[in-house]
Amino acid sequence: MSAGRRPAKTGPGSVDATVAMLGGRGYVADVGLGTALFLSMALGRPLLLEGEAGVGKTEVAKTLAAALDRPLIRLQCYEGLDLASAAYEWNYAKQMIHIRAAEGLGVEEPPPTASGAGPSVARLARDVFSEEFLVRRPLLQALDPPNGIAPVLLIDELDRTDEPFEAYLLEVLSDFQITIPELGTVIAAEPPLVVITSNRTREIHDALKRRCIYHWIDYPDAKRELQILASRIPDAPAQLSAQVVAFVQKVREMELFKRPGVAETLDWTRALMALDRHTLDRETVHRTLGVLLKYQDDLAEMRDGGVEAGMGGLDDAGQDPANFTSG
Repeated sequence: MSAGRRPAKTGPGSVDATVAMLGGRGYVADVGLGTALFLSMALGRPLLLEGEAGVGKTEVAKTLAAALDRPLIRLQCYEGLDLASAAYEWNYAKQMIHIRAAEGLGVEEPPPTASGAGPSVARLARDVFSEEFLVRRPLLQALDPPNGIAPVLLIDELDRTDEPFEAYLLEVLSDFQITIPELGTVIAAEPPLVVITSNRTREIHDALKRRCIYHWIDYPDAKRELQILASRIPDAPAQLSAQVVAFVQKVREMELFKRPGVAETLDWTRALMALDRHTLDRETVHRTLGVLLKYQDDLAEMRDGGVEAGMGGLDDAGQDPANFTSG
């Protein structure tokens, strides 16, 4: 471990301050998420966020890193993720070059010891398994950051990995340490802030969940989604924003394979603005459904009466943002 680390900045002192901190960076959080995040920081526990794709789980970590002025280290999970990609590996090519260079020096080897290796051989083995040849991956970078500032570690879409990788994470998340057989155990001088996300394509193991503060991020209600849209796209016309939110809220009530998330709401609004639309009309909705929905069956469902259902009520609720209420 390196010495002389600078202490990382402390987090907000209350739930309200946590919500305000996220809001200051454009993330509109409810009190439930604010409480979970505050407790995660106060107790030094990882925050496990589950929810449908596109509801803002990954964005929590990005916003937290920006708000606290900490580096963001992201481990994107996928099937088959292993230790070499997640924590560390040895630079084998560089090791071989070093060995070949040592052989090329023509240094006379002393007689072998009882173990069969001379002193210079043992020294060479130590050399090639030193820090110089270690490739640091996200987990090791998070525990032993080069600048000494504890980062925000985002372990994104953990449900995509295999269960053996979850088992390996237990050591990292329990004791904030990684054991490297050739070097020893690396222990974080100051633990990183850990945010884990899951789309719940499979259940995360209970042993890992017990080490986390858990929160489910649901689709926002109309009032909060309008606030999110205003925060992220402040130049969007008010009437268009209100109608988009009202339409998306209607769509989420339908039996679709994949309901649109907040990310799709934002993308659709940007697309409509690019087409210079200030209000929704049926023709434009039909033409831009591919921005909002990503599956052919869902598109067919929308074209077969879904658009009309979504457009219903826009003349009332969609014209004036003030008509939205929570719930």
